[in-house]
Amino acid sequence: MDEHNRPIHTFQVCNVMEPNQNNWLRSNWISRQAAQKIYVELRFTLRDCNSIPWVSGTCKETFNLFYHETDEAHSVKFKPQQYTKIDTIAADESFTQMDLGDRILKLNTEVREVGPMTRKGFYLAFQDIGACIALVSVRIYYKKCPFTLRNLASFPDTVPRVDSSSLVEVRGACIDHAEERDTPKLFCGADGDWLVPLGRCVCSIAYEEIDGSCTACHPGFYKAYAGNIRCSKCPPHSFSYGEGAAICHCETGFFRAESDPPTMACTRPPSPPRNLMFNLNDTCLMLEWSHPSDTGGRRDLTYNVQCKRCGPEPDQCQFCEEELRFLPRPLGLTDATVTIMDFSAHANYTFEIESLNGVSDISSFPRQVAIITVSTDQGGPSLVGSLKKDWASPNSIALSWQQPEQTTMLILDYEIKYYEKQLSYSSTRTKAPSVIISGLKPATWYVFCVRTRSPAGYSSYTPKYEYKTTGDCKYLRPSTALVTGLGYISSDQGQVLVIVTAAVGGFTLLVLLIVPSSLVKILKTHSQCLCFFPSVPTGPFPGIKTYVDPDTYEDPTQAIHEFTKEIDPSRIRIERVIGAGEFGEVCSGRLRTPGKKEIAVAIKTLKGGYVERQRRDFLREASIMGQFDHPNIIRLEGVVTKSKPVMIVVEYVENGSLDSFLRQHDGHFTVIQLVGMLRGIASGMKYLSDMGYVHRDLAARNILVNSNLVCKVSDFGLSRVLEDDPEAAYTTTGGKIPIRWTAPEAISYRKFSSASDAWSYGIVMWEVMSYGERPYWEMSNQDVILSIEEGYRLPAPMGCPVALHQLMLHCWQKERSHRPKFTDVVTFLDKLIRNPSSLLCSPGSPGEEMDYPMFISIGDWLDSIKMTQYKSNFMAAGYNTLDSVARMNIEDVRRIGVELIGHQRRITSSVQTLRLQLLHEQEKGFHV
Repeated sequence: MDEHNRPIHTFQVCNVMEPNQNNWLRSNWISRQAAQKIYVELRFTLRDCNSIPWVSGTCKETFNLFYHETDEAHSVKFKPQQYTKIDTIAADESFTQMDLGDRILKLNTEVREVGPMTRKGFYLAFQDIGACIALVSVRIYYKKCPFTLRNLASFPDTVPRVDSSSLVEVRGACIDHAEERDTPKLFCGADGDWLVPLGRCVCSIAYEEIDGSCTACHPGFYKAYAGNIRCSKCPPHSFSYGEGAAICHCETGFFRAESDPPTMACTRPPSPPRNLMFNLNDTCLMLEWSHPSDTGGRRDLTYNVQCKRCGPEPDQCQFCEEELRFLPRPLGLTDATVTIMDFSAHANYTFEIESLNGVSDISSFPRQVAIITVSTDQGGPSLVGSLKKDWASPNSIALSWQQPEQTTMLILDYEIKYYEKQLSYSSTRTKAPSVIISGLKPATWYVFCVRTRSPAGYSSYTPKYEYKTTGDCKYLRPSTALVTGLGYISSDQGQVLVIVTAAVGGFTLLVLLIVPSSLVKILKTHSQCLCFFPSVPTGPFPGIKTYVDPDTYEDPTQAIHEFTKEIDPSRIRIERVIGAGEFGEVCSGRLRTPGKKEIAVAIKTLKGGYVERQRRDFLREASIMGQFDHPNIIRLEGVVTKSKPVMIVVEYVENGSLDSFLRQHDGHFTVIQLVGMLRGIASGMKYLSDMGYVHRDLAARNILVNSNLVCKVSDFGLSRVLEDDPEAAYTTTGGKIPIRWTAPEAISYRKFSSASDAWSYGIVMWEVMSYGERPYWEMSNQDVILSIEEGYRLPAPMGCPVALHQLMLHCWQKERSHRPKFTDVVTFLDKLIRNPSSLLCSPGSPGEEMDYPMFISIGDWLDSIKMTQYKSNFMAAGYNTLDSVARMNIEDVRRIGVELIGHQRRITSSVQTLRLQLLHEQEKGFHV
């Protein structure tokens, strides 16, 4: 009877009374099919020999399993010597006479592997040597990675290799209406699981991905490029009627130029220019106009100017472009102005201004133009004289100029155009030949020019004049400013400097009489330069120290002087060369400081023959390091810039880079020591993050380790500063990126932030726990990028606690806002260090819940063992904490619906690891 008390057929033998038993049971011939390795699952019962009287010496509790490979079925007599032994099978559970009375069935299940198989088929044979045994079932199977669809590619059934340590690379075939973007690959593992997806297919033009297949775009939509993008609604003024459109057609009256992408809206020619006017003087004629009211939806706007010279009669007109000189040219103008030279006096000119864009030549509609007629008899406005600065303050500049001489027309007013260099301009008007421009920035250069306006229009602008506002009013010392009850009066940039000199004797009264009147005059004339005393705090400035980017200084040497300390080279003794840097050699030596103990230092030198840019880049790192003061950040001692060689002097860190140090001491440290190193790195990064600073190249090779295993962040060559906005990210272009350590958004969009540093910190954690192993092993950079994009993450290194691997996975969240802040990382690692037992993968004792971090869940645990597909099974069965999972056995795993034996084995193995570590800690006396 089986476990459900139903009768079943078995093969059984129980010749235990007679010695020298040799009973055989052989299967039929079995076709191997595609199998290279076969698995034999045996279910059987076995009676305990101790429960059978008088059988001592003749009763056995094992039987033997054999196989024999052949290309076809035998018709000859069975020959045991042809068979190869697989194993001796013993029972974990045996029954007794009492069990028979209670009808209790104790089934044993054993699985054995056979391979590699080379013939077309095989026999199985079972040898009994004196046991009381019943063979209930024999299941013979082989494993394969089943047909699957992944990333729009199909992968066929694939049999894994016999060698369980090697994977079978399988190339996928793109599904219908899809094409390869990167060669789609999967790797078939020994347990029949597909691993490490690489590459992908994308839907072709006019098709989009829906539910794993490529579907034609609906009417009104289109897709012009192959890729995993959705069909887009037709751009404005275009349409598509049928399904599967690669491009939308333009409506009547609208066009798309040959160079326009299919995603661009259909456009039309522009309307004519507006507000056409002219300025005429003795030497040149300037035409100006406003942009069209309708540009046709395009930005590639240009203008053509056509000239006609007409006589008294309307039909006496002829083209005159050849006799005139147009500056810059008559056709293809991008600015709404043109200057015309060499015109004749006492003539009438008619100018037609035409607006064009990229579709004007395609349109069949007649073009519209703006027309203006100019008579050279009327003359024009005259130019003003030279422009000069009368005075300047931090926020204002006073200008004046000479009025035009011998003008025959009334000057209506003057227009003054001014702008900060390299920025857009502003303008103002005045009727007088002078003006005060206010609202300017202190210590800033501005460009000024003036023109006149008369009934005939505007004259040309004067040449450009550059003037600078004065600096901010400084709080001057009493020797350079007048101290009054109101405050200090500045003497910058030619302003009146009032010096009150205390005299003795008869001059005292004179001073007292002169000062008030002088002061009143100054206050009236130069009120812009009056600076009042603020209430200055007596203590240090409140708030957090903020990093200042050296690149913001107009003169980079100013940042060096501000953030570093100059060292006399005679105090430095170089002892030996320890390496080579980007700019020169790296040496070790000693630094002697007066009144202090001599210390060991590392010295970076700038090699000879450098250019100024190299010197600036070399010292830039020093001006960055000089702003940091933290035990987990490399300390700058000072620089040598006033003699050669130029040097940067930093503290000497005995054990060198962290990756090399770990590889040299593989397996020598406890988990607590490794976590202590990680905590130090996180603390240093928290300090940098709090200062608004992004490292961009955080890796174990850029961490230095001293003799006390204190880790120090170094190498600030790639670093940048963040804006005040916590969500802002520094964006750069060009340059090399360390792919294996860099977050996806930084690789794809060159966006670096503290969150991308958190991703890099997760990689550093993996390096530390694997003792300096190379991240992603021998995978190419391109494969690394594709794998991360497909959701692959590095597995836990050998012996790595679950809590630490979960922190790594948290740092590798695709959405950067979901990654932990360095403050959270330091807090979490502190908890682990204070509670060493929490570094184990084990749950608590029965009835006790562990205090796991907030991101460790059943889903995260299943992710770490690549069994995510069973998350709903665990939830439905009530297993919602790791503590409850740790108490599961193989039957529990089967009962929740895990049917594949390989998956059962992987889950139960992980559960057993949790349980064993708990027992280990209990033996050591820890309370979990």
